[in-house]
Amino acid sequence: MDSTEFLNAVAERAGLPLPEAATVTRATLTTLTARVSGEQARGLAAQLPEEFQGYLRKEVDFAEPLDLVQFLTEIQARTGLDGDRAAVTARAVLTTLCEAVSAGERDALVAELPKDFRRLLRPAARVQG
Repeated sequence: MDSTEFLNAVAERAGLPLPEAATVTRATLTTLTARVSGEQARGLAAQLPEEFQGYLRKEVDFAEPLDLVQFLTEIQARTGLDGDRAAVTARAVLTTLCEAVSAGERDALVAELPKDFRRLLRPAARVQG
C-alpha cells in the first residue's frame, strides 16, 4: 500500500478530506509510537510508505504505559478533534495500518497493546459519500 492508498483509506473510513486524513494519520502514528516498543515501531515503519516512517521513529526501546483514554486524549490534543471524532479517526488509521502491514506485524502490534485498544483495531466500515 502506498501513501496515497493509505490516506485515501483513512479519509474514506473517517469521512475526512485528504489533508485532514494526513493530519490524523500523523497524530495517531506518532501517539502509537510512544505506546509500543522500539522494535515494534521499527517493524511497523519498515512496512509502511516512506512518508510515514518518520512518525514511527523511536530512539528508546521501551513502551510508555498509555491506556486507551490517554491515547485518545493525546490524539485530541494533536488534532483538535473532540473525543468521539478522535476515536473514529484513530480507528480509521489503526485499521488501515493493520491492513498495510503483514499479518505477523499486525499480530505483534495487537499483542503489545492493552486489550482495550482492540476495539480500535477491528475493521471500520468506510464512510460512503
